[in-house]
Amino acid sequence: MMKFKRNLLLTGIALAAALTIAAGFTTAEAAKVQKAVILATTTSTQDTGLLDVLIPIFEKKTGYFVKTIAVGSGQAMAMGAKGEADILLVHSPAAEKKFMADGNGVERRLVMHNDFIIVGPPGDPAGIRGMKKATEAFKKIAASGSIFMSRGDKSGTHVKEMDIWKAGGVKYEGEKWYQQTGLGMGQTLAVTAEKKTYTLADRGTYLALKKGLGLDILVEGDGILLNIYHVIEVNPKKWPKANFAGGKAFADFMVSKETQDIIRTFGVDKYGSPLFFPDAGKKEEALGI
Repeated sequence: MMKFKRNLLLTGIALAAALTIAAGFTTAEAAKVQKAVILATTTSTQDTGLLDVLIPIFEKKTGYFVKTIAVGSGQAMAMGAKGEADILLVHSPAAEKKFMADGNGVERRLVMHNDFIIVGPPGDPAGIRGMKKATEAFKKIAASGSIFMSRGDKSGTHVKEMDIWKAGGVKYEGEKWYQQTGLGMGQTLAVTAEKKTYTLADRGTYLALKKGLGLDILVEGDGILLNIYHVIEVNPKKWPKANFAGGKAFADFMVSKETQDIIRTFGVDKYGSPLFFPDAGKKEEALGI
């Protein structure tokens, strides 16, 4: 199905190029229309508005056209493993390492980080506000029977959440208090707010949507809540039809000084603090991976 969608996308781009030539533009200009790069990424980079800022700059600098598919990191990597994407921007380190070990990617580069937070209603029925350990907070939510809203989509956020349940030794699957949305981060936060429940969120998406949610940050700062993003180039030997040049150009752009400077200040004017922290060129060990 995804291959069909990719072919349909490229057919549409080719048609656009033909129409461009018919309208009097040069062949070189039409060729730019054909330079499509399929980016599979996590919903947090989309929901925060970061890609809305970065992609137009990339397109203007390179002439490539970016088709963004915002899904969970797990789905993004599944697309990459099937040759249905040219470049990945994801935040699920363990799954990323397996993706590379399976020969699906040729280079994985550190881009940025923020952190996960546990959010919930101001009334905090489970009484977790201010707790220092995410595992203990999860235990308390479970013990109280308070509803926890999971993304349930194999995204980087969902994987992190399952890691926390496991680390705390909590049985959650099949429990009445444990519910799954199957949605992206922004939509899951909206459901959590509507139902006045708890969830795990990345800080960037929460801050971007905070105004209309009515949810408080209740637990933060634990080392297990670190949230790290990498850009991965799909292996052209495995998928020769992938736009490797375009994917590499996007990866280079994401770790460039210009982009890292934008990331460093993104969100400061609106939220009082950046939504992400740039990490290109750093050692992963320095971030506690």
